[in-house]
Amino acid sequence: AADGVETSPAEAIPNGKGHEAGEEITALPNTPPEGEGDKTENADGQEFLSGTGDKKTTRFTDFEGKTSFGMSVFNLGNAIMGSGILGLAYAMANTGVVLFLILLTVVAVLSSYSIHLLLKSSGVVGIRAYEQLGYRAFGTPGKMAAGIAITLQNIGAMSSYLYIVKYEFPLVIQAFLKVDSPAGEWYLNGNYLVVIVSIAVILPLALMKQLGYLGYTSGFSLSCMVFFLISVIYKKFTVPCPFVDFAKNMSAVGQNLNATYPGGEDDAACIPKMANLNTRTAYTIPILAFAFVCHPEVLPIYTELRNPTKKKMQHVSNISIAVMYVMYFLAALFGYLTFYGEVEAELLHTYSRIDPYDTLILCVRVAVLTAVTLTVPIVLFPVRRAIQQMVFPNKTFYWPRHIAIAFILLTFINLLVIFAPNILGIFGVIGATSAPCLIFIFPAVFYIRIMPKEEEPSFSLPKILAACFAGIGFLFMIMSLSFIIIDWTSGTSNASSGH
Repeated sequence: AADGVETSPAEAIPNGKGHEAGEEITALPNTPPEGEGDKTENADGQEFLSGTGDKKTTRFTDFEGKTSFGMSVFNLGNAIMGSGILGLAYAMANTGVVLFLILLTVVAVLSSYSIHLLLKSSGVVGIRAYEQLGYRAFGTPGKMAAGIAITLQNIGAMSSYLYIVKYEFPLVIQAFLKVDSPAGEWYLNGNYLVVIVSIAVILPLALMKQLGYLGYTSGFSLSCMVFFLISVIYKKFTVPCPFVDFAKNMSAVGQNLNATYPGGEDDAACIPKMANLNTRTAYTIPILAFAFVCHPEVLPIYTELRNPTKKKMQHVSNISIAVMYVMYFLAALFGYLTFYGEVEAELLHTYSRIDPYDTLILCVRVAVLTAVTLTVPIVLFPVRRAIQQMVFPNKTFYWPRHIAIAFILLTFINLLVIFAPNILGIFGVIGATSAPCLIFIFPAVFYIRIMPKEEEPSFSLPKILAACFAGIGFLFMIMSLSFIIIDWTSGTSNASSGH
């Protein structure tokens, strides 16, 4: 009952539009006995909105939520689905099928719990921006910490997507044109192609006023990833094991058949491992943790949801995470069962070793390129919001500023991708620090600070769980950073390949 009392009026606050009349009316009779909650709410409102009253509340939303449930699922699913899916088969090769499934399940459940903490915190104070939750919990330092973490995390993610465009797009064009040895043609230069894609596709989408409109491109982007998944499953049944490199293919094709089926038995290298522990196993934990990062996008998507309630947004999150969980597992499983121990950190690259001109894999590359390109605008929205909250906290929506921030961000990321070839190590460090903050530490710490003591005492079970959750985040951070440092000192670069 307390939950209903707390959240209903609070959920009605941020819109200031009264489009949840039903909820407000039902909430009113419950509020007087809860006098305490009323006071907190008003105090929050005044402290947070600098006493400017009801008019200013619209600054969090600026409009009524108009995005349907389905579109919101597409948007959040697309925010979760990153380039990480290409590295999951490699992760499975280093953990074994059963251990991988256990880890994936744990991370998916933790991610869902983390979103629950965020939504509950935002429900109490009627705020639907990650940075403002930080402000409500710890004042300006909290807001800046959240804003910086979101900016770094998402710039890292956008750069990793554009890296895929830079390196995969020229190969795709090369294969379509059957150019074996490029002679410096401009249309085979990844740097030019990144700029063209950014201006022609990403910038127009990034200029849209609301994230909800990107539901259509998100749906298309996810269907590209479904095509990728179907192709990986299909290839499992057409690629022989052990496979032979394209370079040796002509001379070894006869031997290959004999080696694969000696007397009808499987080769030892073609038996899947259920559990596998080696020096690479440790890297898979950060890869999996980062595979579900979507937390900066949760609150903007919540804000734009039609008739938003905490329960409805939790359903959106759970469905998105469940769909991605199934897709991740199938992509990892069939990718691993195709190549076993030979699988590389980037799955598509392994297929090219069999036949660089394979039509299906070419189409898959185009699909993956399309998907990552269409994900960039969705990842750009929270960064722009974070910058606005940090630099222009009290300003209402203004088109020139909206456009300028998107343009400057895209220009900066393009320059990074073009001029910094070895920046993946830096992204590894950013990923290892900002991702655990956004998934584990901030949601838990904000929740502990924001939930009123009258409703949940300091040592209540939810707060103890939240504290443990923050502890897991610190553990993840220390672990990830130590793997990256070990990686750097040993001179390899596998730590950065997961993001």
